[in-house]
Amino acid sequence: MKKSKIFIACDTTNISKINKIIKKTENSKIKIGYKFGLEFLNSKNGRSYLSKLKKKIIFADLKLHDIPNTCVSAIKAVKDLKINYLTIHISSGLEALKACKKVSGKIKLIGVTILTSLDNKALKEIGFKKDVKKLVYHQAKLANKAKLDGIVCSAQEVSIVKKIFKKEIITPGIRLDSKTYDQKRVLTPKQAYKNGSDWLVMGRPITKGNIKKNVLSLINHLNQ
Repeated sequence: MKKSKIFIACDTTNISKINKIIKKTENSKIKIGYKFGLEFLNSKNGRSYLSKLKKKIIFADLKLHDIPNTCVSAIKAVKDLKINYLTIHISSGLEALKACKKVSGKIKLIGVTILTSLDNKALKEIGFKKDVKKLVYHQAKLANKAKLDGIVCSAQEVSIVKKIFKKEIITPGIRLDSKTYDQKRVLTPKQAYKNGSDWLVMGRPITKGNIKKNVLSLINHLNQ
């Protein structure tokens, strides 16, 4: 049976907490990667810590969103970190996506669709006319055109994305219970895998409280 793949979101700047998360989540039953976001990557010790991290699957969630030249320069600037996955907002535009794909090399370039913290009401406030599902579908087409290596989307949109995008799909907003925190579009791990997610991103449901116990709960949930 294929192993479930989980990115653990290391949302802290505290190095000893990160070490604890890594130590307590390592296990043979599920495939684990570690996601580092803007908080950690912009912190004083973040870059140096990542440069020394060995034999781990690293997901740098930079969510690049700028003009093509700036996005390309940012990718070149982090290439020494031996990152496996790196995110860029699909709304940066086709030109930026293609230019970044050209320089990304061995790093898998992952396009971010509509953030899971947004819903239709929030999109309307920003000024979008389309609803979430239509926008995500449209963005998946762009990601395909730019030959990106993967897409980040809510588990609720995976089936839509899969119609036109055949590579890796990474889904945040995964919850084992009814706590949504600051996410709007959430699903359980089992529902997400059923919809066709390849990787799940989980932060607080794993890293808050007893980490080992949380990992066991996740494994039990997936085996039910």
